[in-house]
Amino acid sequence: MIKVEVAYATPEKQLIIEVELNEGTTMREAALNSGINKEFPGLDVASAPMGLFGRKVAKPDAEVLREGDRVEIYRPLIIDPKQARLNRAAKKAKSE
Repeated sequence: MIKVEVAYATPEKQLIIEVELNEGTTMREAALNSGINKEFPGLDVASAPMGLFGRKVAKPDAEVLREGDRVEIYRPLIIDPKQARLNRAAKKAKSE
C-alpha cells in the first residue's frame, strides 16, 4: 500500500485528500478513488487534465504513482494566457 494526496482547487475552495492505495495505482484511479468529485459538483475526474507536483502529465491513465506523490487535478483555462496579457497591456495603454 502507498499513501498519496489528491488535490483540487477553485477560486473559492481548495482541498487535499490523502488516500491509501495499492501499489501500481495510476493517477486517474487515485483521483477517482479519492471521492474528491463529491466535494466539487461539476468536476469530471474521468477527463480532467492532471499533474504531479505542478508538472503536467500527458497520460494520467498510464502514470503509476509512488509513495508520497501528490496528484493535482487542473481546471480548464477560462482565457488563453497570451490573450490575457494582451488584454492587460491594451488596458494599461488605454489608461496612460
